[in-house]
Amino acid sequence: MKQIDNLSRDGPTWYRITIQGRLDPQWSAWFDGLTIRCDGDGRTVLEGSIADQPALHGVIKKIRNLGLPLLTVTPVDGDETA
Repeated sequence: MKQIDNLSRDGPTWYRITIQGRLDPQWSAWFDGLTIRCDGDGRTVLEGSIADQPALHGVIKKIRNLGLPLLTVTPVDGDETA
């Protein structure tokens, strides 16, 4: 994974967010269109472009309000979004 130097970007950033537990992909619209997929370890990955830091905090707040443990929040570069 490449290190991202500037995390205070003004524009959209691609994020990969991992939570403990299973979240149905039907929640995607509620999470602003993020892709939702479950892995084999009882974790769920939400991934996609998030507009800015306030929008990221909004997604994290929704995860908290569902009572799902947040494991990681990782900004990724274009090479890792495939």
